[in-house]
Amino acid sequence: MRRALKRQPIVADLRLEIARPLAVVAFGGNALLRPEDHGTVEEQLRRAEDCAGWLVEFVRRGFDLVVVHGNGPQVGQVLIQMEEAATKVPPGTLDFAVAQTEGSMGYLLELALRNRLEAERMHLEVAALLTLVVVDADDPGFREPSKPVGPFFSRYRAEALERELGWRMLEDSGRGWRKVVASPLPQEILGVGPVRDLLGRGNLVIAGGGGGVPVVRRPDGSVAGVEAVIDKDRTSALLSRELKADLFIILTGVPRVMKNFGKKSQEELPVLGLAEAKRLLARGHFPPGNMGPKIEAAIDFVAATGRRVLITDIEHLSAALEGESGTLIVTDQVAREAARAE
Repeated sequence: MRRALKRQPIVADLRLEIARPLAVVAFGGNALLRPEDHGTVEEQLRRAEDCAGWLVEFVRRGFDLVVVHGNGPQVGQVLIQMEEAATKVPPGTLDFAVAQTEGSMGYLLELALRNRLEAERMHLEVAALLTLVVVDADDPGFREPSKPVGPFFSRYRAEALERELGWRMLEDSGRGWRKVVASPLPQEILGVGPVRDLLGRGNLVIAGGGGGVPVVRRPDGSVAGVEAVIDKDRTSALLSRELKADLFIILTGVPRVMKNFGKKSQEELPVLGLAEAKRLLARGHFPPGNMGPKIEAAIDFVAATGRRVLITDIEHLSAALEGESGTLIVTDQVAREAARAE
């Protein structure tokens, strides 16, 4: 019922179904590196400590937990470092940069979570895993790459990089030229078994960082890294499905999803059924570079599992878990029950 979905604590509702529900929580890389930051390790550790405060709230509420973080700003930093040092150290590939940031950010989050759990006398182990994610070598994104990454270049440098390295370069809003890469859909997450085993032993797991390191399968069955970036919400939805998560949470910059966002007619959506979510997505209410991928990931998860997705921001997370904020994306049957109860 809509009233129950809005007002009844989500964790209490889930406890009717399972003793320790599993939550998969996805948040962006700007949670650790914001535009106003200098980007030092010390700053990012402080941001990680802030994240640990609200992540531990899930443990306190009785959830098993998998954490998936974005890495956009951090990969940008690494690519700038590679470019600046290119005359001294051979630059790495994009998949290498994704792996670097998945490791460094996992380290900071694990450090912060361990310290916070110890301070609150919660005796949990924390494991940060490097995650490889298989993508289709024939994904349309590889034919027409469009995801800008890394630093801005002059036209002269961009043309040189196209000639020497075969990069695809595009001019970006008058600010310079940037490398563009594919953003293929995740097909398979390697290492789900170990994640499942760690959860079964009561551990808190960090996995799928930055959407995972993109790899493709060769004809002989081996895997190889590929220059691409995978949307972390898409990977989170796939991981949630593989782990049979009870709740998939996407943290973003607004407390609730809205239709007609930014217009006088904008309207909050506390509960959103699958059919309505698809309709609004098709009509352009959720922009491709912003809320669109999150809604698509939510649709995929709900359609595959029949379970729920909660979308909100960090500031309203506690209220959303109490059913007082956030947007729940649910099956059409649950949405109809909510409408009838209103």
